[in-house]
Amino acid sequence: MAIRTYGPNAVDWEERVDLDRLRRQRLARLHETLNRSPLGAVLTFDFANIRYMTATHIGTWAMDKLIRFALLVRGGEPVVWDFGSAARHHQLYNPWLDYSDGKGGPPTGARAGISTLRGAFHPDAGIAEDVAAKIAGELRAHGLAGEPLGVDVAEMPVLAALRAEGIDVVDGQQVFLEARRIKTGDEISLLTQACAMVDAAYEELYGYLRPGVRENECVGLVSKVLYDLGSEYVEGVNAISGERCSPHPHVYSDRLIRPGDPAFFDILHSHLGYRTCYYRTFAVGSASRAQRDAYLRCRAYMDEAIALVRPGATTADIVQVWPRAEEFGFPDETAAFALQYGHGVGLAIWEKPIFSRLVSLDRPEVLEEGMVFALETYWPATDGWSAARIEEEVVVTADGCEVITKFPAEELLVAGRKYWTVGGELNTRREAQSHLNTRGNGGS
Repeated sequence: MAIRTYGPNAVDWEERVDLDRLRRQRLARLHETLNRSPLGAVLTFDFANIRYMTATHIGTWAMDKLIRFALLVRGGEPVVWDFGSAARHHQLYNPWLDYSDGKGGPPTGARAGISTLRGAFHPDAGIAEDVAAKIAGELRAHGLAGEPLGVDVAEMPVLAALRAEGIDVVDGQQVFLEARRIKTGDEISLLTQACAMVDAAYEELYGYLRPGVRENECVGLVSKVLYDLGSEYVEGVNAISGERCSPHPHVYSDRLIRPGDPAFFDILHSHLGYRTCYYRTFAVGSASRAQRDAYLRCRAYMDEAIALVRPGATTADIVQVWPRAEEFGFPDETAAFALQYGHGVGLAIWEKPIFSRLVSLDRPEVLEEGMVFALETYWPATDGWSAARIEEEVVVTADGCEVITKFPAEELLVAGRKYWTVGGELNTRREAQSHLNTRGNGGS
């Protein structure tokens, strides 16, 4: 059965995404993963991990600040220390973080606290030491003072302060990524809805794209469509055209798109935290034979990969059907990284599993039902400057997979078409119609 795509609103006449269930199931998976690890607790400063653990969000402006932190102890409830008034807001509006029983029980899981503002606080202000003291106090309260503490990302002063408190600090990122590796049903629904929003953005972009527009104008159009549809955050629109396609710079510019250009786009946005990574390639005005051949090759590698996706297959099985770096002009897999590539998608755009010849042949990962990941292929054209780029997001099902990126990509689409080809010659639309009328009147 196809994965359902719901409307974004809550209704009483249809069962849709259950956000309370989403919160409970995510936390349960994190507890299960922590319990299987040798760690006593995990401490996170990473925005996506904090959201997965606590279901809190204070705006995308905070994603790179490392100002918030949250702790989950073995057998305990999550605690988040948040920026300024955000903690008070959580106390009022996030009842799942209220653990008090009215009888002197545990305090709320939403508390005021702040880290070092990426070094902006003066080192002698004692902020790092205050963070460490808060964490050490929680570990002692739960009898875990001697157990290893897993940390995902943190600033050096904080790590030093934690160690000064006698805490054994180790890598905790793998606990979070392992918990997030298999998606719940609600997560899959949200990821599918995020892709549906990008489907709509590509429809608008295809109608808009023509010679004379600039890459940055395409970025603006896509961003508006997504925000109008309710996107939480447009992380980026990777708009690449013309000779910029090969080599691929991974960033848009103000280049003016010209007739006959290839143009590919990667649209990354967030719907209730759940992300997309979704490439499509177009020709603008017309498509050369070199562009079409490159697209066919790129599509063939994609189709071969998707055909292999099923529970029990491995990342090595997938990457074996993709070309080696040397086959498309790169000296090694590091230089070609992320061109023939796959990655998990969830609250972040690069999660487990990873598909790359750089690592997957030697360290394969087994695919499991409920995984959601994106597969990306690339091929440069023989003209030396064109290229094709395709990306599909798939959900691993019980007996195979389902593609949730729906905008057409089976063939190279020509956008802004003002020219038709008849008999292999390039003609204006008027000349083409005249030719067809002549044939209709008995002409050759």
